[in-house]
Amino acid sequence: MTSAETRAPEAPARLILRGTIVSDGVTLGDGLVAVEDDRIEYAGPADEFDSAEFGGTEVPLPEGARLLPGLVDLHCHGADGVDFPSSDEDEARRGLAFLHRRGTTTLLASLVTASKDELLRGVAVFSKLDGEGLVAGVHAEGPFLSHTRCGAQNPAFLLEPDVDFAMELIEAAEGTLATMTYAPELPGASDLVDLLTAHGVTPSLGHTDCDDATAEASLERARDGLAAAGFDGAEGIPTVTHLFNGMPPLHHRSPGPVAACLRAAAAGMAVIELVADGVHLAPAMVRTVFELVGFGNIALVTDSMAAAGLSDGHYMLGPSPVTVAGGVATLDATGSIAGGTATLLDVVARTAAAGVPLAEAVVSATAVPAGVLGRSDEFGSLRRGLRADIVATDADLRLVAVVRAGRLLPSA
Repeated sequence: MTSAETRAPEAPARLILRGTIVSDGVTLGDGLVAVEDDRIEYAGPADEFDSAEFGGTEVPLPEGARLLPGLVDLHCHGADGVDFPSSDEDEARRGLAFLHRRGTTTLLASLVTASKDELLRGVAVFSKLDGEGLVAGVHAEGPFLSHTRCGAQNPAFLLEPDVDFAMELIEAAEGTLATMTYAPELPGASDLVDLLTAHGVTPSLGHTDCDDATAEASLERARDGLAAAGFDGAEGIPTVTHLFNGMPPLHHRSPGPVAACLRAAAAGMAVIELVADGVHLAPAMVRTVFELVGFGNIALVTDSMAAAGLSDGHYMLGPSPVTVAGGVATLDATGSIAGGTATLLDVVARTAAAGVPLAEAVVSATAVPAGVLGRSDEFGSLRRGLRADIVATDADLRLVAVVRAGRLLPSA
C-alpha cells in the first residue's frame, strides 16, 4: 500500500471543477461545479458563475474532462482483496476506501448466502460502518434463493424463506438492511415479502427458477407492500437482482421471470439491475434492455467481489473459493460466474461502448440507484444543495479525480 493510499482525504473546502457536466440525463459543455464544505454550491454553465468572488481551489483537470455525479452501486461484494461477506471492520474500511477512490462514492455492502451466524455478524459489521457514513446500507443476497439457480451462492446454506430469521437480520442491521434478494417460488416467499416491505426493506427478485406469472405476482405484491408502508416514487418499487443472471433464459414458449421483469420495468413498476461489465451480459443485450425499458428503470451494478481492482488469482466470495482468469471470476466448485471484477465506472464506460448514450448510462449508475435508496435529495445528481460527490474523468472516461462529501480523495 502506497503512502498516497493511506493519506487522509483533504479537509472539506471550497473547490471548483470545470468540464463537461453529465448529470440527470443532460450533457452540458463548458460546465462548472463549485463545492463548499460537503455540499454542491453551484452546477451549471461556467460563464454564469463568478469564480473570482467564490474563491477556493480549482482542481486541475485535462482538456475534455467530464464531470459525473458520484456513482451509486446497489450490488457490491468487495474489492481490492476485501471480501465484504467475511471481512472485519478494518478490512471492510480498506475495501470501501478503495471503491470510493475509484468513483463509487455510495454503495450497499452485499453479503452472500452463508451460515446464520455469519450473516448476522456481517449485517452488524456494516450497520456500524453505515453509521460512519461509509456505506448506504446492506444488501442481503440470500439465503432464501433457488437451489436450481443459485449461481455462486453456496447451496449448503440456502434456506426456504423463514420470517423469524429474516426478522433477526432486520434487527441486527438496525435499520440498515436496504434490500434482500429472494426467489418468489419458494414456500413462504409471500410472507417474506410482506415482512420486508413492512420494515422498509426493498425485495429484490432474483436467483429464481420461477415462471412468468409467479414473478409478476410477486413484484406486484412487493409494490403493494411498499405502498402500504408509506413508500412512494422509486423507493416504493421492488428491484430485480442482476436480470438474466441467476434465472432461466427467456424462451418464447416459456418466458420465465425475465419477461415479467422486463414488463414491470417498462411500466416503471420495477428497477432492474444490469451487470454490464462485458462478462455477465453481451453488449447487444445491454443496449436492447435500455431500449426496451428505458434508462430510468435500470440500475447499473458491478456485483464486484474481492478481485475488483486486482490481477488474476485466487480469492474468496463469502465461504466459497473463486479463481479469476482473464478478469473473469468463476466458482472453483462449479465454474459458475462468481461476481464481477470491474468498478462501476468501468461498467458505465462499457455500457456507453455498447451503444447506450453516456448521459443515460450515467443516470442508471447515479440517480436511479439513489432513488431506490430513497436518497435522491442527498446524492445521485450534480445539483445545488446535494452532497458534493463528483467523479471527474478525461474525455475517454478514464478516472482523473474523485470528490466525496466535499473532500478531494487521494488518487486510486
